[in-house]
Amino acid sequence: MIPADEHHLRNGTLKSHSDQKQQGSNNLKNGYHATEKVQKNGKGDGFHQPQVRGEDSFEEAPMYVAVLTYMGYGIVILFGYFRDFLRAVGLEKCHQAQEREEQKDFVPLYQDFENFYKRNLYMRVRDNWNRPICSLPGPVFDVMERVSDDYNWTFRLTGKTVENVINMGSYNYLGFAENNVDFLKTVAEETKQNGVGVCSTRQELGNFSIHEKLERLVAEFLGVESAMAFGMGFATNSMNIPALVGKGCLILSDELNHTSLILGARLSGATIRVFKHNNLGKPPMGVITSMMCSSVEVLPDDASVCISPAGQRRVRQLSENMRYFRSRLKEMGFIIYGNQDSPVVPLLLYLPGKVGAFSRAMLKRKIGVVVVGFPATPITEARARFCVSAAHTREMLDKVLQSLDELGDHIRVKFSRHRPSHRQELYNETDFELDS
Repeated sequence: MIPADEHHLRNGTLKSHSDQKQQGSNNLKNGYHATEKVQKNGKGDGFHQPQVRGEDSFEEAPMYVAVLTYMGYGIVILFGYFRDFLRAVGLEKCHQAQEREEQKDFVPLYQDFENFYKRNLYMRVRDNWNRPICSLPGPVFDVMERVSDDYNWTFRLTGKTVENVINMGSYNYLGFAENNVDFLKTVAEETKQNGVGVCSTRQELGNFSIHEKLERLVAEFLGVESAMAFGMGFATNSMNIPALVGKGCLILSDELNHTSLILGARLSGATIRVFKHNNLGKPPMGVITSMMCSSVEVLPDDASVCISPAGQRRVRQLSENMRYFRSRLKEMGFIIYGNQDSPVVPLLLYLPGKVGAFSRAMLKRKIGVVVVGFPATPITEARARFCVSAAHTREMLDKVLQSLDELGDHIRVKFSRHRPSHRQELYNETDFELDS
């Protein structure tokens, strides 16, 4: 399942935030859309109105933000070509690995622009990813401090540790990523029985009874005939969809599906029809559908019978945390995406220069965040992605919110046109408390 807030390329093209006039106009074959004129950035009355799709609403930034975003990328690309020229004439050292002369006629592993993007754009902000941690990825963790002496081409550890960083980037929704005896008892028992690895694919020697048990449990939980379990990753969708469907098949695809689903559908050779987000209606019999679901939306009405009392409490705590976090961000004037019940909260940053500045500034405040930009998102929709957990205390969330409020004013990323709240206190300790 892919979190519903991850709004990447809309089945291969940059998405428009305007509803289509009719569902039939969303037809797509093998990953390509028919273009359609839409009105952007609100109505002509000068006020921005969010567009609504099902239970989700998405507010666009003002036009000047999109213009500045394209200008920012344009300036960085121009300087990138200039630096490539300096490298070519020997005035600047090239740190990138070079092909040997006898390999020049080989098929390149990457396209020219991919190399260019990595060399001149990604390297500028590479320090914001792959930060090494040295503790459990619970609600807080410890980050190993590192620095670069060659503009992010290589890093070295300083030996220091940034302790008790609030973890706002892990998919630890129910807070089980902790060194807790109750949580780890079952894990320890299964590890003793099955080991820590299978050393083979499931098609050969790596199919264990525990895998089949998991699939039966998932199928029973979802009320379907059968289920397949995979390790999480991009290849789960992009590589397995072509094995399930092919030419002559029809795929109904949510317009905000993750890029991995879109790529898998394209590679399959099947005919693709796109529907508005979470608005499929009643599909024809025998149609393959790839729909985005949030971790909350996939729970059936009677899901409580499948969850222990402790798990139910964590689900309620998670729900309260994410609704509280989202509501405060909106009050502050940020533009956020995603379903209101999703624990993944994308906060739009837009401009490429603000992405790196935001992540570095948050780490200085001992808050770990994930930032995402082009090509993982549309070029005008770079963002920070917060993952709310049931393990986050209200004090943790308030520290994050206070830092966001200050930083949002400092680097000017409060783009919402809705009037922000003048609330003096971030929260009242009597709010949202669980019953004892």
